[in-house]
Amino acid sequence: MTRLLVLLFSSFILLHSSLSAKPNVLFILCDDLRPDALGCYGSKHVKTPHIDRLASEGVRFANTFCTTSLCSPSRASILSGLYAHTHGVTNNFTEYPAAMTHFPSALHDAGYATAYFGKYHMGEENDEPRPGFDWFVTHKGQGKYFDTEWNLHGKERKVIPGYYTTVVTDLALEWLKQQSGDKPWCAFIGQKAPHSFYTPEPKYEHTFDDVRVPYPATAFQLDDKPAWIKQRQHTWHGIYGPLFEWRKKFPDDRPEAVKDFENMVHGYWGTVLSVDDSVGRIRQWLEETKQLDNTIIVFMGDNGLLEGEHGMVDKRTAHEASLRIPLVVRAPQLTKAPQIIEKQVLTVDVAPSLLELCGAPALEKIHGKSWVKLVQGGDSHWRTSWFYHYNYEKQFPYTPNVRAIRTDRWKYIHYPHGDGSPDKHLAELYDLANDPGETKNLIHDPKLSGTISELKTELAKLMLATGLNAETDKMPLDEGVKSELPDAKIR
Repeated sequence: MTRLLVLLFSSFILLHSSLSAKPNVLFILCDDLRPDALGCYGSKHVKTPHIDRLASEGVRFANTFCTTSLCSPSRASILSGLYAHTHGVTNNFTEYPAAMTHFPSALHDAGYATAYFGKYHMGEENDEPRPGFDWFVTHKGQGKYFDTEWNLHGKERKVIPGYYTTVVTDLALEWLKQQSGDKPWCAFIGQKAPHSFYTPEPKYEHTFDDVRVPYPATAFQLDDKPAWIKQRQHTWHGIYGPLFEWRKKFPDDRPEAVKDFENMVHGYWGTVLSVDDSVGRIRQWLEETKQLDNTIIVFMGDNGLLEGEHGMVDKRTAHEASLRIPLVVRAPQLTKAPQIIEKQVLTVDVAPSLLELCGAPALEKIHGKSWVKLVQGGDSHWRTSWFYHYNYEKQFPYTPNVRAIRTDRWKYIHYPHGDGSPDKHLAELYDLANDPGETKNLIHDPKLSGTISELKTELAKLMLATGLNAETDKMPLDEGVKSELPDAKIR
């Protein structure tokens, strides 16, 4: 009897220790990933069984958005829980402030081993280690789909042969296998895929050859849109432009040139298949080492991507395809049953949510809100509106300054010039409940003048709550859309 009691007590202690141990964090961030390029978000063609399995065992957030649809600003918002005008990374060339805390560094201070692998994309030419990470492996600029030169935590810089997605997974697994188990870990993997220039690995080059991909219908529904959108069609960021090198002679608005667009989409999809393989490899290792159920797995994108919608490619705008990102979280600490969350969730919500799940101190004075309560029992005070902003870039003058508000039903977008003068571009208003594809601009509907006034007031209120005064909002002067095609890198 005594031996039985000892065994039962020992089992209880082991179980209690396992349940109370701080969870590990595996964070996988993709670049320019559209939700509809994943099976769990409804893709008819892209099969992503490993990512789908995470969704079927955890939480799929159906309406997740970035607050600035541009790589560096969005990544900084994910890390910090702050809007871009506060963390200061407002373009793709600015370094994340070294003195500013982020959620991995907060976990590090709470006793976690932390590491970063892959595309960091803040500080274009800086591949040196960043604060808050015990091990930091990255590269300069965008990296290459094949044979990228890596900086291994400042100790060695070398070209590692092979396909990016495979290599970055190898590097992460190598570090994970070295963890002793005496402290929890946080591993952040920044995938290059599916960012341009879309290059699938050879085994996926022809996976979608038989899938026809026309221009979206909205590419030709532009009569009620601002003129800059139609002007953008023949630029780097339009459907008649170079399409990230998938079109060699451009601009080309011939109907038969849609084949170049189709090839571009096929290439994009192909890179996603390798990401799914990567997720499967890491999950298998977690299962083999019996760490799966004590590991929070987050899979998401940094910003959306226009894939022909309204005649545009790339991102930056406040239209749905540019804003929407996938967010899947598998965490038994969060929920035991699979869930789909319909409420509007933002990039700035990630940091506070993960810190709460890990029992780490919260970041102070941030703009985001933890979705832990929302998932576990509902949150009657969850947001019903939020604002988006993007600042005009001289290097890519195809998109003006953007300020927008999105509620559960409405979206209002306007384009301030930057000097306080009246807007020079037509504003946009969409009824998302009845027109989720944003096909009809309702800005001139006299019956909606009251709605527009309410949205403008709410936009100003939301901006002010983050320290941005709508009347004195600082932004670059919008020089207008340029139709020429300069020799510039696409970001």
